[in-house]
Amino acid sequence: MSEVPSQRRRQNPNRVGESSSSSSQTDDLAFQNEIIVRSVFASMKWDVQALCQMSSVNRRLRALAKRLLWKEMCIHRAPRMIASLMDGAPNGRIGGEWDAMAKLLFFCCGCNSTRHFHMGRSYPGHFVKSSRFSKTSGRSFLVKRCRTDLLYVSDPCEHQIRDRGDDLGIFRGVFGGFTRSKTRACLITKQLEGEEGVRCPFCGGRVWSMTAARLVPRSAARRLGTLENGLEYFVCVNGHLHGSCWLVPLSSDEDGADKDVDGDENGDKNDGYRRNQIVEPT
Repeated sequence: MSEVPSQRRRQNPNRVGESSSSSSQTDDLAFQNEIIVRSVFASMKWDVQALCQMSSVNRRLRALAKRLLWKEMCIHRAPRMIASLMDGAPNGRIGGEWDAMAKLLFFCCGCNSTRHFHMGRSYPGHFVKSSRFSKTSGRSFLVKRCRTDLLYVSDPCEHQIRDRGDDLGIFRGVFGGFTRSKTRACLITKQLEGEEGVRCPFCGGRVWSMTAARLVPRSAARRLGTLENGLEYFVCVNGHLHGSCWLVPLSSDEDGADKDVDGDENGDKNDGYRRNQIVEPT
C-alpha cells in the first residue's frame, strides 16, 4: 500500500510534460489556422459579407474575427483613414471595438423618427459595397470652437421617399481620439443627458443629440444640401456619429466634381456632396 503513492508521484512529471506538449501543439495548430484564415480573406480582398458569414459560424471564429480579422479588414479597406484615426491612440486602439468600426464603414444604419427628426415610417439598415469618408467634410459638422477635432463623415446614403419631393439622406462618421476631443468636452460641460430611446447602431453605446446640445453648425446643412432644420445627428460615447437629413435635389450645375477618396483633404472643395458617387476606400 505504501508503494502506490510513490508510483503515482513518479508518474506525475511525465503526465505534466505530456500535457504541456499537447497544449503547445494545440497552440501551434491554432496559430497556423489563424494564418490560413487570414490568407484566405486577404485573397478575397477582405470581403465584408464573407467575413460576417464566417464570424457567425461558431464562437471560436467569432472570437478570431473580433480579435484580429475586423481590424485587418478595416486597415486594408480604408488605410489612410484608419492610420489617421490610430495616430496617437493608446496601444493603437480606436473608440469602440474593431467590429463596430467595420460596421460603420460598410453599413448604412437606417433611420427612425426622433424628437427632432420626424418621419412617416422607419427605414432599415443595409450593407453598402463602399463609401467615401472625408475629414474635410467632417469639419463642416463641427462648431467653430471644435474645428481642431478629427472627424470623418461619409457621403449620405440616399433613399427615395415616394410621398416627398426630397430624398432621405443617412450619413455616419467617426471621431479620432474622441475622449480627448473638444466636442466631448462641450457635451460634458453642457451636462447633457443621453438621448432616450436611441443607441449607437454600431457599438450600442449611449448617444448625445447634437441638435439638443445646440452643436449643429450651419455648415453641416450646407454640406448636405438641406435646410438647417432638416437634419439631426447623434454622437455616441465611443465617438461614432450617425444622422439623417432631407436632401434637396441638386441641379446639373450644382453637381460639381469631387475627387476626395478615403479622407484625402486635398479634394472636397465644393459645398455640396456629389450625389450617387460611391468610391471604395483604398
